Amino acid sequence: MNFYDEIAEGYEELHKDEQEAKLRLIKANISVKASDKLLDVGCGTGYFTRCFARDQTAAVVGVDPDSDAIEYARLHAQGREEYLVASGEKLPFAAGSFDLSISITAMCFAQKQVEFLQELARVTRRCFAVGLLHRHSLLWRREGRGDGLGGYRGAHWHTKQELVGLFIKAGLPCPIVCTALHFPSGNILARIFERIVAKWWPWGGFLVVVCDVTEL
Repeated sequence: MNFYDEIAEGYEELHKDEQEAKLRLIKANISVKASDKLLDVGCGTGYFTRCFARDQTAAVVGVDPDSDAIEYARLHAQGREEYLVASGEKLPFAAGSFDLSISITAMCFAQKQVEFLQELARVTRRCFAVGLLHRHSLLWRREGRGDGLGGYRGAHWHTKQELVGLFIKAGLPCPIVCTALHFPSGNILARIFERIVAKWWPWGGFLVVVCDVTEL
């Protein structure tokens, strides 16, 4: 039994509402067809990869540099997903291998963020979406100060201006950047508030960045 066998199910259950909110926000900002081949970079134990795989007829691939996390993901695969040990800064795929790519908070822990973005663009045919932690947020004030708390320990929290600069350095089109809120109750009313309030509230804890690579 590895580390993830002991903690993953409990972690996913504890943070289920938050993870589902992130998934909704990613899906709200990209158009996913069942036939799309999709890559999840920094998939960890495969939570988001499994969620996308349930709706896809094409292959869904998750990659992560942690071999124990990938072992857990493989053992808990539920659909057409495939898992590989690989770094986001050096993806083992040919150019244009995927219709869409996603990466949810993995770039917050990447050492070479420009290379991370360039690799996402290289292997993607249509667009990619990146979920990040927002430096100008109430969540940062509660969980991100210093080295961070719990699962946020060691994470980098981005600003919108910083992200635009990273995309320019990577030679990529200026991205669409949205902030998002999450209300922990997860009920219908909470989801309505997430959609409405996020339109005028610029300090949500989660940033969604979407980049169209069709003109590269």
